[in-house]
Amino acid sequence: MSEYYLMSQLPSLDAVGENMLPPITEERFLELCNRFLGKKARLELDKLSLMPSKAPEKSYSPLIEEWNEGERKLRFALARVRADKMKKSFDFENAEDKSLPIELVKLANAAVEIESPLEAERFLSEYRLAFLETLRPMDTFSEDSVFYYFLKLKLLSRIRQFDTDSGEAAYKNIYNSIMNGD
Repeated sequence: MSEYYLMSQLPSLDAVGENMLPPITEERFLELCNRFLGKKARLELDKLSLMPSKAPEKSYSPLIEEWNEGERKLRFALARVRADKMKKSFDFENAEDKSLPIELVKLANAAVEIESPLEAERFLSEYRLAFLETLRPMDTFSEDSVFYYFLKLKLLSRIRQFDTDSGEAAYKNIYNSIMNGD
């Protein structure tokens, strides 16, 4: 029942675009969650990340497990494609299932072929938002809806942080360190 009170207070994220600030901060969202959610759900929120670990971690939430698995496979596909492009080997350390869906490999290939790192990130962000939308719970007032909302808020906040100048400088720095063998 507490999820109802929480979700009814949250602003909609459906109309938030790339150039708009999310209507709520992650900090404010977590404050509200601390008031309305139980300890178990708050612990899940604390672990929730846009970058899940390489090794699968258990969650009582099917949404979180599906998100983590989808993001993990996307990251493995990107790593494999980037390694192939650089003619280097790639090892799936800690991966239980070493096969990747062909659609993810195609997506990773398309992302790697985009010259602008910023545009590649935007492309991948669009995919992530679309993937997250496939996980959207039917019950708007469930714990999974809270987890869905937090993931979407994290994605929208991340997209908002993209900056062409600082991103280009960081990209060149990383690229040069790789090419120089640092």
